[in-house]
Amino acid sequence: MQYDVLRILREQKEMRLKGNLYHRVQTAFAYNTNRIEGSTLTERQTIHIFETNTLLVDDGVANVDDVIETTNHFKLFNVMLDTIEKTLSEALIKEFHKILKTGTSDDREREWFKVGDYKKLENVIGDMETSKPNRVRKDMRDLLGRYNANVAITLEDIVDFHVAFEKIHPFQDGNGRVGRMIMFREALKHQVTPFIIDERHKGYYYRGLIKYREGEKEWLLDTIRSSQDAFVALCHKFLKGK
Repeated sequence: MQYDVLRILREQKEMRLKGNLYHRVQTAFAYNTNRIEGSTLTERQTIHIFETNTLLVDDGVANVDDVIETTNHFKLFNVMLDTIEKTLSEALIKEFHKILKTGTSDDREREWFKVGDYKKLENVIGDMETSKPNRVRKDMRDLLGRYNANVAITLEDIVDFHVAFEKIHPFQDGNGRVGRMIMFREALKHQVTPFIIDERHKGYYYRGLIKYREGEKEWLLDTIRSSQDAFVALCHKFLKGK
């Protein structure tokens, strides 16, 4: 990719200016990744929260958790940028989860939820079983050991990690959003064109995850390559001539 996206995002974050690549990536990422998980906030509302720290409510109703998780995602993105030199680890992934879920009803009302820690109760993805709670720590350590042993990280390595991470499903909730943040981080870190999965392609993304586990990797890789093309176009729109 012709742009040093990591450097640009960091510089623009510190400048605190609106209407630049950092501004657009923050709002597009938060909107799409939360929407994939069922958030009711519109893109316009997400942008308004980021720009003004206030919420536009057209119909008089807004889900509090959706708002909290949106603002938390903005913070998570910043922490991701600030910690990108660190090796991907259990501690860092747990920190990502804690940032995303702090202050939500899961955090306030469900003592068993354990924000920032691995799940205590079993969970599933559709009809697919995930790692048992007593297996999560070992499965995560094995996954991270394999991933960090790679000499040069490629797009396929990042996607392999994501599919395995989602199969483990280490947290009670928030796995998809943490997993997609890890993908974005690792792409930035290893000079792979980053990408944001558009919520309109949710069906392709989920189908791709299933097919990938069955050995048919191109379904998901094609969706991600299309998302990379969209990200390159976004960069060109904001950075052309710079």
